[in-house]
Amino acid sequence: MTDKNAQFPQLFLRIALSVTMLSAVADRFGLWSENAAWGNWGNFEAYTRKLTFFLPESLSTFSAYAATFFEILFPLMLLLGWKTRIAAFGAGFLLLVFALSMTIALGIKAPLDYSVWVGCSGAFLLAVQQKYFFSIDQLTNKL
Repeated sequence: MTDKNAQFPQLFLRIALSVTMLSAVADRFGLWSENAAWGNWGNFEAYTRKLTFFLPESLSTFSAYAATFFEILFPLMLLLGWKTRIAAFGAGFLLLVFALSMTIALGIKAPLDYSVWVGCSGAFLLAVQQKYFFSIDQLTNKL
């Protein structure tokens, strides 16, 4: 695929990953009123405890805050195209941990239903691109 053919699909992947992750954060802060998965922070913490049943409760709570921090940071970096490779690898690993935790705690169907493996794969595919179009990285010639 030539560079020209890759520009818009790559941009679309960055936007899709970003919007998906930011939507999940909006849900846990109660910003989605309809079809909310959690609807508030308390429900999100309870869900995180379910996925991290193998951790002490304090670490489970910490993981909820850490996941939220990174689910804000990485999508914003991807949207801007700033340190895109780092953000894409970060998003990929975050989604991989989420997918594995969901699989262990809830079974294989849950991460499949929420396309977590697809998001994880897309993030890793984005991470190995040679150039990042429509990005701060492109403007500064840094990857």
